[in-house]
Amino acid sequence: MDTVTRRRFLELSGVMSTGAFAAACSSSHGHPVGAPALTPGGPTTSGAQLGAAAQHAPLAPGSGVLVLVTLYGGNDGLNTVIPYADPAYNSSRPDLAYSASQVLDLGDGLGFNPAMTGLHEMWQRKLCAVVRGVGYPQPNHSHFVSMDIWQTATPGEPTGSGWLGRWLDAQPDDQIRALRAISVGGTLPPLLGGTKTAGSSLPIGQFRLPKPGPLDTGFMGLGQPSAQDSTLAAYAARDVADLFTVAKTFSPALASAKNAAGTAKAGKAAKTSALSQQLDIVAECINASVPTRVYSVSLGGFDTHSAEKGTQSTLWGEVDKAVVDFQNSITGGPHGKDVVTVLYTEFGRRVHANANQGTDHGTAGPVLVIGEPVNGGFYGEQPSLTDLDKGDLKFSTDFRSVYATLLDKVLGADPAQILGQDQPRIAFL
Repeated sequence: MDTVTRRRFLELSGVMSTGAFAAACSSSHGHPVGAPALTPGGPTTSGAQLGAAAQHAPLAPGSGVLVLVTLYGGNDGLNTVIPYADPAYNSSRPDLAYSASQVLDLGDGLGFNPAMTGLHEMWQRKLCAVVRGVGYPQPNHSHFVSMDIWQTATPGEPTGSGWLGRWLDAQPDDQIRALRAISVGGTLPPLLGGTKTAGSSLPIGQFRLPKPGPLDTGFMGLGQPSAQDSTLAAYAARDVADLFTVAKTFSPALASAKNAAGTAKAGKAAKTSALSQQLDIVAECINASVPTRVYSVSLGGFDTHSAEKGTQSTLWGEVDKAVVDFQNSITGGPHGKDVVTVLYTEFGRRVHANANQGTDHGTAGPVLVIGEPVNGGFYGEQPSLTDLDKGDLKFSTDFRSVYATLLDKVLGADPAQILGQDQPRIAFL
């Protein structure tokens, strides 16, 4: 394959981008390779690239790792952390309410949804914290606007960057900066977009080596060096060569782990949810010492305007299994003691049920924080179910305090630089 054709191929395929070649992992020759390609949907990466980074720039022992689980749709916090002892709970939603005998008791007249058995066990082991009444001033009932506020951390003032994107902007401008924050799935959420750089998305099952033959030979030909290459084209060519080398050594190990996990789950006649698939990959990356400090995963379906009780219980069954399996996968690994997992949503639901056995868009709700570094227990004031703001709960904890605590205690960053002002810390870490 001639040099001009190869260079044009690399440009069109997105490996080279105007003004940027973000290198993802280092080869044995010390040059930056494995760049996440900048695409209209944001940079992307592959298991092979992450494997290369783990080999040449592994996550340092003791480095905090943050895993964000976004629950899209507006999870009903009152049927997640259930105030079963409050008479207003039962009178406001008699057909949706859980009784004291149904909930998984947490103390203080509160209990987890019956589907959250694994998380309840983690609560009992002091590995789960519940931050109550989390929200922000002048709440918005729009899914899009409220999630944008949560992901940019700028209530009342739209911004073009995510809170973790701004953290990423402050990281060293080296070969692995774009790999320090990864979204598992085909899209990059706004929270990982900065003003100077962005995290990378890892499409599930994205990278496959071509079978031996003309295609395999042609792609490997892209990695052959040429004296006519510019610096960026030379980096890109070496990237392709190293991608094949690393994929042949690292990707089979990941595939073997996935197959083993799938076989075990099939033997238990259990379906693998989308969230489980995402967290399985995160666990593999963490245990392989990939130098990623932030992972983003998600699950939708929480917009329960009707038939809420069964729908939400099913969803929390998926979340419970996925998160607990993930925690078990990293426990005992090289970084298990450094991982903090956070579950949040764009808003809670209203106190009173609607006419369709569901609830409508609300405001404040609980945030769950899980992991070995966590000081389990309740944090923040439980919102009143009778002292309401036009039918909505009044928030008692600003979500930026949650973020400030995570930035400080997990990522070792100055929250004021990321959030624009300092925020009180919460003692769950």
